[in-house]
Amino acid sequence: MATEDRTIDGFGQVSRTVGTVFRYLLLAATLIGIVALVILLLFVANDAIQPLTADPGWHLTFFATLVVPTLAVGGYLASRNQSAAAVGVGTIGLAVVTTMFAGGLSLIFVDIVDSITWAAAVLTLAVPTAAVVAIARVSNRSPLELLAVAVILYYVSLFGVPGPLRSVVGTGQLLPGVGSVVASIPVLPVDWMLLFATFTLPVAVVVRYYARQLVDDRTATAIVAVGLVAVAIAATAAPTAGITPVPATVLASVVLLPTMTYVTTTALSRPHDRVGLALPGAVFGGSLLGAVAVRTLGYAGPQAWVDWQFLTSAHSRNAIDAGLYPAIGGSILLMLTVAVLSFPLGVGAAIYLEEYAPDNKLTRLIDVNISNLAGVPSVVYGLLGLGVFVRYFGQPSGTVLVGGATLALLILPIVIISSREAIRSVPNELRQASYGMGATRWQTVKNVILPRSFSGVLTGTILALGRAIGETAPLIMIGAPDVLFSLPADLSSKVSAMPLQVFAWSSLYATPEFYQRAVPAGVVVLVSVLLSMNSVAIVLRNKFE
Repeated sequence: MATEDRTIDGFGQVSRTVGTVFRYLLLAATLIGIVALVILLLFVANDAIQPLTADPGWHLTFFATLVVPTLAVGGYLASRNQSAAAVGVGTIGLAVVTTMFAGGLSLIFVDIVDSITWAAAVLTLAVPTAAVVAIARVSNRSPLELLAVAVILYYVSLFGVPGPLRSVVGTGQLLPGVGSVVASIPVLPVDWMLLFATFTLPVAVVVRYYARQLVDDRTATAIVAVGLVAVAIAATAAPTAGITPVPATVLASVVLLPTMTYVTTTALSRPHDRVGLALPGAVFGGSLLGAVAVRTLGYAGPQAWVDWQFLTSAHSRNAIDAGLYPAIGGSILLMLTVAVLSFPLGVGAAIYLEEYAPDNKLTRLIDVNISNLAGVPSVVYGLLGLGVFVRYFGQPSGTVLVGGATLALLILPIVIISSREAIRSVPNELRQASYGMGATRWQTVKNVILPRSFSGVLTGTILALGRAIGETAPLIMIGAPDVLFSLPADLSSKVSAMPLQVFAWSSLYATPEFYQRAVPAGVVVLVSVLLSMNSVAIVLRNKFE
């Protein structure tokens, strides 16, 4: 019976009724939280998109061309073949998320980093990396020896010989760095070709690695080769559609190549689930058909505040002309800086504390402090960044480097804790088996522990970056400007971010139009970016698990 009570020695009275009530209370609390969040997001999205301002015919057209076919196909797949439905949802999610990330990367390559600088940076890092990998494979050197060789090769590649040490050595520059050699070439390919060689091809290597897990090597190579041809065609044909070749190359590389590979490999390796591709066909085909129909019939769409003008314009004192473009670019640069600074330090600290550090009072004290630092308010880290980077090191306030370093300090304890939990979850039997085979501790960490814990490490890092991208207080404390009218040019340039821009609209420019239109639009864009980052974390976790 559900109301049966029993008394267990040493445990007291156990009541099933209490357990049932507690379970439903937890369920109710969860549902209340989810419903409240959904209602809040719906209110914000309604102010930003204003769907009710569209003509009734617009709604009826998209209901007939998009909603009805999508519900019909989705309902059929969910009832008959759930794995096929997962394939369809995965295809849609991949296309949407990669499109958002491709837009951010296009922003970087169009307005911040030119193709020649990018190519020089890639070759500067790729040449010594390839040399270190080759040396590691043909020689049996210790990790410390490989580290010393890597430091020398990266130094030569970055600065040349003798580089910054020429004032100490007393000689001129004997050998230029790789980047200087690339920049000094008198005749270079056009920008999109440089981007194709240094950006598209690495993406193709990663995509081929994924495709090899589903189909054979020859088929995977053929699929990726067709994708590369499609990227080249998109870059050359883009001007006819009013798009310059550089963003077209980025969009095709990040969106077209992975999506086409996923669809093709799924259709070849999972014949019973290929019917799930009808769902993205219904969604994208219905959207295109509806767009053509409403344009032909002359129906007016919603007067959305989130439009192309809002995403590509700078701030303005008039709400109707205000945009989020410099803030989006600033957020992207900040996140790249945070990832570069926090990921190696956080993962390295976690590996040391879990696999190398002795169990003594010092390490226990470090453990307690790391746990406490994870709960410190973000404004304290802003004060820390102001005192250390601006006052002590004399760096300009509010720059990309200072902002990224401050946010990296903010999420570093979170990265360390999540990475330690992921490393700790690896069964100890695997470590003992590796040691029993004669492997060293470093070989065990590299070949056993890190591959097994990589999903947890990556998930924790991405979620920590999601927290950093929404922080406002640390950026205010380090003197980052609320409003910026241009994108940062380098790491020493002033930077703003999406949360700062939304804060400025809701405080400094708190007119009804800004507060009711621009602020919700900025929140929708920020939440969309956060959801995209979280979705990537979920997909990577499920993939590597």
